[in-house]
Amino acid sequence: MNSQAHQALPEGPLVSWYGDDFTGSAAVMEVLAGAGLQSVLFMDVPTPEQFAPYASWRGIGIAGTARRHDPRWMDDNLPPIFEFLSTLTAPITHYKVCSTFDSAPGIGSIGKAMELALPLLAGEWTPLVVPAPPIGRYQMFGNLFAVADGVVHRLDRHPTMSRHPITPMGEADIRRHLADQTEMRVGLVDALTLNSGRGGEALQRELQAGNPTVAFDMADEDMLAEVGRLIWENRGERLLAVGSQGVEYALIQYWRKRGLVDGGLPLVGYEPVERLAAVSASTSPVTATQLRWAGENGFELIRIAVDASVDLSAWSLEIDRTTEKALECIKRGRDPIVYTALGPDDRSIASFSAVVGRSNVSTGTARARIGEGLGQVLDRVVRDAGIERVAVAGGDTSSHVAEALQVRSLTLMSAMGHGSSIMKAEVGERDFSTLEISLKGGQMGSIEYFGAVRDGHKPT
Repeated sequence: MNSQAHQALPEGPLVSWYGDDFTGSAAVMEVLAGAGLQSVLFMDVPTPEQFAPYASWRGIGIAGTARRHDPRWMDDNLPPIFEFLSTLTAPITHYKVCSTFDSAPGIGSIGKAMELALPLLAGEWTPLVVPAPPIGRYQMFGNLFAVADGVVHRLDRHPTMSRHPITPMGEADIRRHLADQTEMRVGLVDALTLNSGRGGEALQRELQAGNPTVAFDMADEDMLAEVGRLIWENRGERLLAVGSQGVEYALIQYWRKRGLVDGGLPLVGYEPVERLAAVSASTSPVTATQLRWAGENGFELIRIAVDASVDLSAWSLEIDRTTEKALECIKRGRDPIVYTALGPDDRSIASFSAVVGRSNVSTGTARARIGEGLGQVLDRVVRDAGIERVAVAGGDTSSHVAEALQVRSLTLMSAMGHGSSIMKAEVGERDFSTLEISLKGGQMGSIEYFGAVRDGHKPT
């Protein structure tokens, strides 16, 4: 493996990526564009005509939904996406996963996705970079940690991830967690080795020991830069990286250190809008706090009865009821937020599980209906009330909303903060020409998130 320490970045695409959920996919674009690297996020493999205007852009991504699907779905749907990515000239191709490693053998399997991607996208080795220190995600000696309410928790003791409704984290060691999903061997370059300046030697030892995938600890900016160096200087002709937006944070930290990119784009403000409409299916305590703040600051919280999702007729009526309530809210000069739950202890969660258990509908089907229903509500509100800016909380929900709104691609409009930026949407055949959208992961954003999206920002 030859080191490639070039003085300038190559022309054309630098990073291409597929994200296994929508908010995470947008987070990669946010990191790249925030460093002055023009980036676009497609909702599916683009046609040649759709792709042509962006062919020379530095970041080219596809937003996906693999995190909520089983291995059979991956067999059917991921190879065509990987084939498209293989046609691009970007030296780094990234399979983007959540920084909390959301996955299980039967749903969102990262191991299965890697097995499908490697034949088409593999280089000489595969870096596994899950932590992302700028957003409070850390890894030490192979174990993941994440911040919640200002406190760092090991992931298997995290108040949200240890109780995740679909993929609860019972193992913080990513190598052990991944071993349940694939037989591929995974090595580790740990924090002590990185800080001692021996990361390159450790990487070579892991590869020589027969570990073609190598995970990296990270906890601060110095480690970011060193991991970025090891990836970039050992990329070969092309490299498949797996991990969170920590991959891009690391690369950019190294590129900045070398003077290959500047300090980033100038801060760009955005104007307030008269009305904002939002939906949320996140059960995160962070989102719950944001919703409560919104309810006390000019927003109207509208709960959608998710129990109705087990019956198509009842669910259709519930979607109609919720839509009408949101439109009435707008007529009264309020901003509607349609939500499913206020945090992990909300009564609706246990009620939903009990109702699904008594029905003939699977949990996955019911959850998909909920996401689709929220997308339908927001679509109708946008059309009927002329809403120009929307916000969505929840990665899986974001995919359903984007589909309902016929979003084709997204580009960064303004960076509000990590994982909660405002984007311009290119939409399909619609009766409106512009739409601004903010897609937020459950644990991302400040307490005033919904207000910040609505009220605009002028940088100082």
